[in-house]
Amino acid sequence: MVVVVDSSASAIMADQNIDPNTATNPSRQEKHVPAIKAISGDEEGPSMEKKSNDYYALKKSTTVIQKSHFFQSSWTFWFDNPSSKSNQVTWGSSLRSLYTFATIEEFWSLYNNIHPPTKWVPGADLYCFKHKIEPKWEDPICANGGKWTMFFPKAATLESNWLNTLLALVGEQFDQGDEICGTVLNFRTRGDRISLWTKNAANEEAQLSIGKQWKELLGYNEKIGFIVHEDAKTLDRHAKSRYTV
Repeated sequence: MVVVVDSSASAIMADQNIDPNTATNPSRQEKHVPAIKAISGDEEGPSMEKKSNDYYALKKSTTVIQKSHFFQSSWTFWFDNPSSKSNQVTWGSSLRSLYTFATIEEFWSLYNNIHPPTKWVPGADLYCFKHKIEPKWEDPICANGGKWTMFFPKAATLESNWLNTLLALVGEQFDQGDEICGTVLNFRTRGDRISLWTKNAANEEAQLSIGKQWKELLGYNEKIGFIVHEDAKTLDRHAKSRYTV
């Protein structure tokens, strides 16, 4: 998928301290020539051996300062522990925020140190929501919204689809991205699922755009449904999809 390639490239540049604005600049090497010549004191140019030694001496003395690459929004990872759910007094009281990140470098540092989805226990929930939005129906920004859901009965495709969903969110790949609150990965014995939470369920045009674009980004061929949070609260498992794509 395009989103994986683009973001992976950014991650590689970050890992190797490569500045995308200078990595392929043809004038970069030429800037060393006058300095090498001045050090050698040879107007006609130093020998190849001396030029090589001086060049690498200069290169080693150069301090590379890593440049952070900021996202348009900050995001927070949340976790809901299945062992804590059974003891919670009210729904959502066992939710814990893990870390808020704002740059490409922070995202990959976190993602690469979180267990892959296939290693999590049934009943656990992992969220990634825009900063200052809590993954709860009661949150004022989420209250009038709903969610699109994809099901993944086979664990083999879960990890790549979860990563692609995260990259699409933090990379602002959705045309109606302002309508999105975040995403959640639910680990369940009967089949894992990924959902996108949105702000305004009544905005049919925005919801349909998000659902269609999400399917296209992941190459997901099954039909998906959008359930309004208010319906889910009152009807629970009997809630029906408001929209389908």
